Amino acid sequence: QVQLVESGGGLVQTGGSLRLSCTASGRTFNMYVMAWFRQAPGLDREFVGRSMWSDYMTSYAESVKGRFTISRDNAKNTVYLQMNSLKPEDTAVYYCAAKTGTSSERPADYSNWGQGTQVTVSS
Repeated sequence: QVQLVESGGGLVQTGGSLRLSCTASGRTFNMYVMAWFRQAPGLDREFVGRSMWSDYMTSYAESVKGRFTISRDNAKNTVYLQMNSLKPEDTAVYYCAAKTGTSSERPADYSNWGQGTQVTVSS
């Protein structure tokens, strides 16, 4: 198991930026796929992006591609989600998640979750 703690959410105006952080503790981090998901009220949890600890490869949902960037600091066991050009439809609770093995965009495949952090984009 790995423990995940997110931070960095908040209220921002349309077009603004936020950076979320997810710090991991516990097991060997280079075994994990680290992903970001989000969930808006009344909607299913959806994939935002993911990073492989082992090869730095990233992928993103089409809705955020070109605006969001995942990066990480291995020395701090932390993965970041830089969100630029934010839109009201980006408003959601954002979750960090981790899994071993192959990459996935399905929330059900992830067994380790952070507590979530609220991101609100005002119009």
